[in-house]
Amino acid sequence: MKERMNELIDIINEADYNYHTLDNPTITDQEYDMLLRELFEIEAEHPEWVREDSPTQHAGGKIIEGFNKVQHKIPMMSLSDVFSEEELIDFDERIKKEGITPEYMCELKIDGLSVSLLYEKGKLVRAATRGDGTTGEDITHNVKTIKTVPFKLKEEVDIEVRGEIFMNKATLEKLNEERKAKGEPLLQNCRNAAAGSIRQLDSKVAAKRKLDTFIYHLPNPLDYGIETHAEAIEYMKKLGFKTNPNNRLVKNMNEVLEFIAEKGKARPDLAYDIDGVVIKVNSIRQQQALGYTAKYPKWATAYKFPAVEVLTKLKDIIFTVGRTGQITPNAVLDPVIVAGSTISRATLHNEDYVNEKDLKIGDIVSIRKAGDVIPEVVEVKKERRTGSEKEFVMITNCPMCDTPLVKKEGQVDYFCPNAKCPARHIEGLIHFVSRDAMNIDGLGDRIIEDFYNFGYIKSIHDIYLLKNHEKDLKRLEGFGEKSVTNLLDAIEASKSNSLERLLFGLGIPHVGAKTAKILAAKFETLDNLFNADLETLTNIPDIGGIIAKSIRDYATHEENIQIINDLKEENVNMTYKGQKIEENENFAGKSFVLTGTLTSFSRDEASEIIESFGGKTVNSVSKKTSVVIVGDAPGSKFDKAKELGIEIWSEDDFKEKIK
Repeated sequence: MKERMNELIDIINEADYNYHTLDNPTITDQEYDMLLRELFEIEAEHPEWVREDSPTQHAGGKIIEGFNKVQHKIPMMSLSDVFSEEELIDFDERIKKEGITPEYMCELKIDGLSVSLLYEKGKLVRAATRGDGTTGEDITHNVKTIKTVPFKLKEEVDIEVRGEIFMNKATLEKLNEERKAKGEPLLQNCRNAAAGSIRQLDSKVAAKRKLDTFIYHLPNPLDYGIETHAEAIEYMKKLGFKTNPNNRLVKNMNEVLEFIAEKGKARPDLAYDIDGVVIKVNSIRQQQALGYTAKYPKWATAYKFPAVEVLTKLKDIIFTVGRTGQITPNAVLDPVIVAGSTISRATLHNEDYVNEKDLKIGDIVSIRKAGDVIPEVVEVKKERRTGSEKEFVMITNCPMCDTPLVKKEGQVDYFCPNAKCPARHIEGLIHFVSRDAMNIDGLGDRIIEDFYNFGYIKSIHDIYLLKNHEKDLKRLEGFGEKSVTNLLDAIEASKSNSLERLLFGLGIPHVGAKTAKILAAKFETLDNLFNADLETLTNIPDIGGIIAKSIRDYATHEENIQIINDLKEENVNMTYKGQKIEENENFAGKSFVLTGTLTSFSRDEASEIIESFGGKTVNSVSKKTSVVIVGDAPGSKFDKAKELGIEIWSEDDFKEKIK
């Protein structure tokens, strides 16, 4: 009987591969069902025989308490985005200036979520999300339910591959028909449905979603004697992975543009959603020569299709209160689907923005997603006005606490001056735990709001007292023992953050992340900063009178002094742990602009070096700019620097100055 079980596993796995990966069924559905039923019966009778690579394991059934963190040995980097032919040509020219004449592999950019699959001796041992590129989440229990992910490869090889998990359009349509019949909320789009499925703790739910994959990247091809990306795709296909048949190897940028035009037209007829085309240099040796920036490979980019605009009705304009008390008008729209998502709200930024666009309540407006992500109002269709539209009127009192609003001279935004406004408290707490501040994983916007309403977190100090409510938290819906433990561990870990994170998290008006880093590096401890007088603060480059006064106001306010003392009692770090500023006469007090491609540094690395010597980097060239550092293929900033007579350094000059 055990021999028969092993035989059935081999037959069914081969049938799954032919059907799901090669799209070439070799047995009928009836035969498949009979074989699978026979296998289920044998395994039910002898559960101790069940193999990890059995097709029955695709059905799911494993339930976990939370997702474990996974460290990627080779970082999962994202791609730079381009939005026009001109930007693509610039990308091509930058590569050619390195002395490379590239072939390109064009691939469809699948609108799903990235996954890393790790195999040892040909057996799947782990699947993980991208996460932040360095640390992802272990989603093996759900990925095992995807039939195009082989449990066992056709060779006993140690390998990691990367690709995209997605849901087909037809699958989404069928799922929504079933959900509608049951009175359940509909899934918005294929990408969100796939992401939501992968993040289920119960793998049976993921199994029902019938997810799919395309594998497109081998992180270390030279280890397998592979010299081109095209060869890597073929090798992964040979091992049993599903790869996209729409990939195309082209000889030049003209052929890239032809591919984009062709696939743009074919986009509506594809079985899955795409949001662009990925272009990669084919030669692995050339990829290595081109290298990486801090965030992106220089040998690849993603062309994003133009955002789709749709029309809808502006039903109302409502107002929200930010952490600093800033009042923001928001459009309430008739729900409309834009690029696969249902949009019913969009920010309108401030009073001037609304007036410049001449928005009236009741208008028909065009909506799009900026960068295919953030919904924005593009324009009013004035020809559609009927005369029944209502004029926009800016409010005069806070919508949460009814305090009269203030607008400072020279500013466009209105503010609620009430420091005890509930909305300001919640937004301030959300800011404190955010990624660029204290980076406390597990305290998302909605959880902060819930914990505030439950009375667990009313102040920053309460975040560090959340451990006193551990038993209560475990009783809340959606909070198992492991998730609560992970949350409390993340809060404890945040105590060790460097000073600039705390300083930014405190929400001092006008102190952004970059300013916080300058101040932390300069003063080294929070006490040193808060004891500095107005003149000392004002004389620091990039600080000035407004920021200096804001810091002094915060540091002398009794309530804020109590917050800092409370945090000290909880052993929250108040010291700068980063690179200290060692003032260098070539940099101290000067402003720098970077243009072109640097070969030895990424932009972020160069900026960090400049700041470590007391300088600052800015984005645009003006008469106040001290130096422009020029890399390969510099743009208009170089021309403007010459026109204004600003000092210009080559990359070699920069290296000499930092020795």
